[in-house]
Amino acid sequence: MIFLDNGLIQRYNTANHIGQFETILSVNKTRKLLGWVLCAHFLLFSGMVCLKRSISMKKTKNITHAAIIGAMYFALTHLQNFLVPGSASMAIQFRASEALCVLALFTPAAIPGLTIGCLLFNLSFAGALPLDWLAGSFATFLACGAMRLLRRFPLIALSMPAWFNALFVGWELTVYLGDTGFTMAAFWLNALNVAIGELAVLYTLGWLLQKAMTHTGLDRRIFDKT
Repeated sequence: MIFLDNGLIQRYNTANHIGQFETILSVNKTRKLLGWVLCAHFLLFSGMVCLKRSISMKKTKNITHAAIIGAMYFALTHLQNFLVPGSASMAIQFRASEALCVLALFTPAAIPGLTIGCLLFNLSFAGALPLDWLAGSFATFLACGAMRLLRRFPLIALSMPAWFNALFVGWELTVYLGDTGFTMAAFWLNALNVAIGELAVLYTLGWLLQKAMTHTGLDRRIFDKT
């Protein structure tokens, strides 16, 4: 028969209980740490999903705005040509739809929208010059981009379509309508005619549209400006 010392048994039991207690504490710490890690992963995942949805919604909204603006430009230009033939397609023209260029001051979606609207009109209009789909559309793209960059200076920005259309459309008119070939005198005359029409539209209808949208808050309500 083996006799064990009571002190030895007590020391063993005490050590065993301490070991078990430390093990329990370690398990609890591990569980708590795991819980924090899972919580952090959940919050990170939720944040990424919300950000992705927000970006996706913003892209969808911009595409929608661009499509609506392009359709408005296309429809208004055709309507004007139907009501007053030649008023939106001659060298000296008063194309009322050009007033929509001021929308570039409020949203970047106006740049592709107006460019595509202009392109579609030039492609669908029988009286358009052979390169009008390229020269006119490219001029609109550059003009709207410049207006967007100068949106803090609206009075200066309003002149951008006149400059770019005078350059590109003036060149196109000189190439295709010049009886004696391309001359600088004919180019400057055509450029001046185009610029006069653009300036007349932008500083009347365009200016009124810009003021109406800012004073009524339509720019903030439509384009979510804060």
